[in-house]
Amino acid sequence: MRLFQRGQRSLFGEILDWMLTPFLLLVPMSIGLTWLVAQSIAAGPFDRALESNALTLARLVTLEQRNLRFHLPQPMLDMLRMDETDHVYYQVMAANSQLLGGQADLPPPPAGEILAPGEVQVRDDKIHGMRIRVAWTQVRFTTPEGALLTVQVQVAETREKQQAFATEIIKGVLLPQFAILPLAVLLIWLALVRGIKPLSELEDRIRERRPDDLSPLDESTVPAEVTPLVMSINSLLAKLKESLATQKRFLADAAHQLKTPLAGLRMQADLAQREGANAEELKQSLKQIGRSSMRATHTVNQLLALARAEGGSVLAKQPCNLARLTIEVVREAVPRAIDKRIDLGYDGAEPGSPGVLLDGNPTLLKELIRNLLDNAINYTPSWPERPGVITARVTADRARQLLMLQIEDNGPGIPEAERELIFEPFYRVLGNEADGSGLGLPIVLEIARQHGTSVQHEDAHPGQQPPGSRFTVRFQPMAAA
Repeated sequence: MRLFQRGQRSLFGEILDWMLTPFLLLVPMSIGLTWLVAQSIAAGPFDRALESNALTLARLVTLEQRNLRFHLPQPMLDMLRMDETDHVYYQVMAANSQLLGGQADLPPPPAGEILAPGEVQVRDDKIHGMRIRVAWTQVRFTTPEGALLTVQVQVAETREKQQAFATEIIKGVLLPQFAILPLAVLLIWLALVRGIKPLSELEDRIRERRPDDLSPLDESTVPAEVTPLVMSINSLLAKLKESLATQKRFLADAAHQLKTPLAGLRMQADLAQREGANAEELKQSLKQIGRSSMRATHTVNQLLALARAEGGSVLAKQPCNLARLTIEVVREAVPRAIDKRIDLGYDGAEPGSPGVLLDGNPTLLKELIRNLLDNAINYTPSWPERPGVITARVTADRARQLLMLQIEDNGPGIPEAERELIFEPFYRVLGNEADGSGLGLPIVLEIARQHGTSVQHEDAHPGQQPPGSRFTVRFQPMAAA
């Protein structure tokens, strides 16, 4: 039941509904209970008067010479009939239906019921179409011959005074309630307005904030029930602040990274257009332009890949064969490895081996493997006396619920102090002239996070020089069908 219908849900209206609806439903119940209690209270004095009259009449029944006699003095008869509001009836009747006094048409009591000496019962009945209240009792006599004679005595009265008395009681009880009811509703309304005032104040504080103000809200100024909401808002503000800071840093770094190849393109174009440039100089300028354009294209592709990885949670996942995906990426990278005279190979589980399936996105997983291989190819030197070696490995262990991808090389490795920094966007290991945008490993880390895992780095050959690098990604394999 809704007392206040609205197009949009209102907390004030919801609470008011839940408070006033039971309150207003209890009012009719209160009236009904008050009526019953008033009837019971009003009936008490009148019932006791009827019982007293019935016992008094019963004492006027006597046994004289084996005959039952009933003598009602005139003063008592006048007293019974002096009521100007109600009608009083009485009946004294022997067991053989001999009327000893009173009205013969008074309704009889329940047949076959026997009362103890001095016991009086009261019941509701009707006479001449009028409702009456009847008190009755029984008197017993024993004749000299031992015969038992029973006399039934009844006193009845109409219920006008009783109803009037009950009405007065109800008026005395209910009228103050009806006067208090609007006051109670008003007090509930005011209390509710006062109770939700902190929410209005919180709304004003949020509305008055500047767009760039992402500082946390003060939790100490709100009620305890609102504290979880404020804590959630503060958590959201912290995440938003971190996200905006990341975006600003990302855009600044991206602009800086794109500025270098674009500046190189412009400079080489100016050199190619200068007067007196010979064919060899023009060829070198075009070569540098091609290299700068390739670097800019690679940076843009990496930026797009990172953006796609950050939105990977919305991409559909499906069963993926990690061994097959790894082999495909290795095959794609072989020509580039050959150009750099690097020995690139695959070692590990075959595509048909058990335990190589995982629930993931194949496009993002191939991007993860491709970036790890590109990173290894870029940073692994190769000379005739010491050729570079890169190995991609997939290990599956169904018993231990383990599916692991490893990319290792025999390159210079990564210093201990820089291992936490290599996953930052645009960070590149110092002292290395390899081409790259510094986005490969951040893309790998984001794709791993989208698949519920992380990336670990360690030396591939501890204690040797150079130590090499090994990147490991552990996945949760799919359960066997």
